[in-house]
Amino acid sequence: MSVSSTALSFSLYAFRFSFRAAESLYFPPGKSGNIVRGAFGSVFRKLACVPECTDARTCQLRETCPYARIFEPSAIGRGPSGLADPPRPFVFRAAHLDGRAVRPGERFHFDAHIFDLKDPALAYFVLSFAQLAHEGLGPGRGRAELERVDQLGADREPRVEVFDGRTFVIHGALPPMELDLRPRPEPVCRLRVLFVTPTELKEGGEMVLRPEFGVLFARIRDRLSTLRALYGPGPLEMDFKAMGQRAAQVRLARSALRWTETTRRSGKSGQVHPFGGFTGEAEYEGDLAEFLPFLEAAQWTGVGRQTVWGKGEMRVLREVSGLLPRGGMRPSA
Repeated sequence: MSVSSTALSFSLYAFRFSFRAAESLYFPPGKSGNIVRGAFGSVFRKLACVPECTDARTCQLRETCPYARIFEPSAIGRGPSGLADPPRPFVFRAAHLDGRAVRPGERFHFDAHIFDLKDPALAYFVLSFAQLAHEGLGPGRGRAELERVDQLGADREPRVEVFDGRTFVIHGALPPMELDLRPRPEPVCRLRVLFVTPTELKEGGEMVLRPEFGVLFARIRDRLSTLRALYGPGPLEMDFKAMGQRAAQVRLARSALRWTETTRRSGKSGQVHPFGGFTGEAEYEGDLAEFLPFLEAAQWTGVGRQTVWGKGEMRVLREVSGLLPRGGMRPSA
């Protein structure tokens, strides 16, 4: 496996898991990412953990356990300063399934982006989803069949078949996708960011209701650097303060955002937790050339809190056509 050590780059693995429904399935609105994550964790633990393990955080075997490393990473002796726990080295992309009913025989898919370059544990992802599909997915536990797994290219299209539904087609290491974070040579003066799933940003411990560019960039920069430090060749080598000061000069020109609020139930504790954030569009103006690569990388990692539950998915649209409605976010009551 070739791991890039370029000071301003970010690498990851992206895979598409494609299924055929054997029974009817339903993904409730706004909850597909959390459904996939929770079901994956449950099956992953059964496959990877020893029967006597009751808590992955305190298990004596956690240092060699793929489940503990991937799904329940702990800050004990390894987490960066200021983080209660390290971010998990993966996100799922399933928002396109929100509110969708899948009939028997129909195909559907979701993507997994994995950030651990040293050991992405792909076999566990594949085996977990194959078993999960057999057991049933979604509120009605409809069964499906994992038909294939493909590695994605930078255009989000399948490039290499990894698993054909029965066996692994590719043996040995796969090269990760490398994203160049160096400034673009051409000027970029305006762009639009689409927040696809609820996005929750914090600044100084407070919730951000208006995503000023300086705050958005800071959270993206910090997430990329933390993931790279924990799971890649090391933290980003850049002047964080100076770049942050320049980002603060970029203006939030227009926004069409709304606050969405729902809940999720923990499969482990049974407790119900709030699950909200803003969605919609924000248009930024300024000298954006050096920031664009970071925003494009965040399309793969997500930004903000609770990205592992599907929050913080964003898209960058450079071609701004027409004008967004003036005004800010409309928080729900």
